[in-house]
Amino acid sequence: MKVMGYKKSSLLQLLVLVIRRDLVLAMRRRADVLTTLVFFVIVVSLFPLGVGPELGMLRKMAPGVLWVAALLASMLSLGRLFSADYQDGTLEQMMLAPQSLSMLVLGKMIAHWMVSGLPLVLMAPVLGLQFDMSAQPLGVLIIGLLLGTPILSMIGAIGAALTLGLRGGGVLLSLLVLPLCIPVLIFGTGAVEAISSGLSVASHLSLLGALLVLSLVFTPLVVAQALRISME
Repeated sequence: MKVMGYKKSSLLQLLVLVIRRDLVLAMRRRADVLTTLVFFVIVVSLFPLGVGPELGMLRKMAPGVLWVAALLASMLSLGRLFSADYQDGTLEQMMLAPQSLSMLVLGKMIAHWMVSGLPLVLMAPVLGLQFDMSAQPLGVLIIGLLLGTPILSMIGAIGAALTLGLRGGGVLLSLLVLPLCIPVLIFGTGAVEAISSGLSVASHLSLLGALLVLSLVFTPLVVAQALRISME
C-alpha cells in the first residue's frame, strides 16, 4: 500500500511539475497567449456588426458563433504545443525519461488549456452580452465551454503530435482536428439552445462530460504513441 501511495504521489508531482513548467514558459511568451484571446474577441465581435441589430437573430446565432470562435482560437496555439520542445530537444529527453510519457503529455495538455482555453471561457460571458443573451443561457454556455474546451485541446494535441515536424503541418493539423471537434460543437450549442427553448440541458451536458472523461482516459495514451511515431 505504501508503494502504491508513493507511486501515485510521484505521478501527481510529475503532473504538477510539467504544468508549472509550461505555464512559466507561456508567461514568457505572453504575446502568443494574447493573440489567441484577441482573435476570439475580434471574431465574436464582428458578427453583431455584420448581421445587424436584430436581437432575435443575434440570440439564435450566439451559441454557434461563440463555440466556433473558441474552436478557431484554440487552433491557433496547437502548433506550439510540442514544437518548442521538439526543436530544443526537450521532447526527445521526455521520451527517454523513465517517467510515464502519457503523464507528461497530460500535463502539457492541461497547461495548454489553462493558457488558451480557460481565458476564452472567462471572456465568453462578456461577449455573450453583445448577443443579448440572458443569464440562464450564459450560465449553460459557460458550463458547456468548461466541459468542451479541454476536449478541444486534447483532440488538438493528437493532431499536433501527428503533424509534428512536418512541412505545412498547420493545414494538415486543421484538416485532422476540425472534423473530430464537430460532436463537441453540436452538444455545446445544443445545450444553450435547449435552455433557451425551455428544455432540459442534462443530456447535452452529460454527453459533454462523458466525452471529457473519455478524452482524459485515452487521449494521453494516443498522443504519446503519436509522438513516438513522429519522432522515429
